[in-house]
Amino acid sequence: MKIGNPLDKAVGGVSPRTEGASTGKTSSSSGGVSESSKVTLSTVASGLISAADGTFDADKVSSVKESIDNGTYKINPEVIADKLIGNAKELLQGKQG
Repeated sequence: MKIGNPLDKAVGGVSPRTEGASTGKTSSSSGGVSESSKVTLSTVASGLISAADGTFDADKVSSVKESIDNGTYKINPEVIADKLIGNAKELLQGKQG
């Protein structure tokens, strides 16, 4: 049984933080968030977030999992290719306009 975080060893034996240790966060006038850490979402991402209601269809997930396990899940490469091309076009239009 290994004890300790394997990432600590990879970094060169960094000691664990203790109470009162510095968190490494930068402070600014915008509530402790530096300009380099701000994120802006695209209109597509914002639309997906606003359209999502936070629920999922557990029956559908079970059905898909079962068909994958049985080897009966059908993949339609044409639909995947069309969606990839559509996403690429959308990204390129966003960069141009």
